[in-house]
Amino acid sequence: MKIEQVAWADPEAAALRARQRAEIAERYGTPDSEPGVAPSAADIAAFFVAYENGGTAVGCGGLRYLGEGIGEVKRMYVAPPWRGSGMALQILRGLEDWALGQGWTSLRLETGDAQPDAVRFYTRSGYERIPNFGAYTGVESSWCFERPFGSDRNFASPTR
Repeated sequence: MKIEQVAWADPEAAALRARQRAEIAERYGTPDSEPGVAPSAADIAAFFVAYENGGTAVGCGGLRYLGEGIGEVKRMYVAPPWRGSGMALQILRGLEDWALGQGWTSLRLETGDAQPDAVRFYTRSGYERIPNFGAYTGVESSWCFERPFGSDRNFASPTR
């Protein structure tokens, strides 16, 4: 398995994001449950794709810079056959490594109340629930989380 930084417009990245949005639409029963501005090439600082050993793209995640050293995880996704394999954690740690390398001090994210699997994953990965921020403020179905980068934690990715 390898994780590579790619352009937002990369066809495999776009296909993974489309799969992620289709799954979210199915869970929430609406074609667009994005409370805020959807991420785009203009506001995503970095986007990564995970490839299985045969070279097939099976997961992704990106980062949006919010300012003041804070980034937001966007479009985190792992194809269903690869869930539980540790790939999601490797993608997340890769995002954290990249953010730390930029001098960012924490990462935030938003997930929803219909995604208990995501909530479990992020809390097990060291993220703690915070009051909703930005466009998620006042959206009851949105749950926000944050993980500050402290000197007490080694953020080295297990893939490196």
